[in-house]
Amino acid sequence: MEKIVRLFMLFLGKFFYRLEVTGLDNIPEKGGVILCSNHPGTFDMFFIACKVKRLVHYMAKEELFKNPILAYILSKLGAFPVKRGTADINSIKTALKLLKEGKILGILPEGTRTGFNTKRKIRPKAGAALIAVKANVPIVPAAISGDYRKLFSKVKVKFGKPFYINSESDKKYTKDELEKISMSIMDKVYSLLEEE
Repeated sequence: MEKIVRLFMLFLGKFFYRLEVTGLDNIPEKGGVILCSNHPGTFDMFFIACKVKRLVHYMAKEELFKNPILAYILSKLGAFPVKRGTADINSIKTALKLLKEGKILGILPEGTRTGFNTKRKIRPKAGAALIAVKANVPIVPAAISGDYRKLFSKVKVKFGKPFYINSESDKKYTKDELEKISMSIMDKVYSLLEEE
């Protein structure tokens, strides 16, 4: 089922959008990896993940999992539920477990949709940094641009060079410190957008 859904997403990207993906070679072929991207719209992670050879796991708001059919499709695409607006310890544990197992985790640190055709910066959530600090795996910045609400529009996905966060995994970070780390991650994402 996973392959069928991924092929369907590739089909959509190829025939209904002018999807252009660059920098795929920056994603390590094995081991735990975090993909961090900007978040203009609802289906960002589908476009980001559809050409990545490895399955990208990512958090999706728990409300989406109330529909059993959608929940099944999302789970086959690697999604797992997260409670928004709270410190969801279970979703963080799931994320860390996936990374420890050598899988790819996709994160949208902004936590909310910022809108299309904008490069505005918002203060990212602390959760992305917490996962990055605890996991100590490479982070690959990803930038998505283009308004995919319009069929046949050009959608660009660009992956940057992997990097590590210089941090102490055992240290207890404050929320403010974690948000600053998340901002440093997003700076690399925004720099990819500025190259457009």
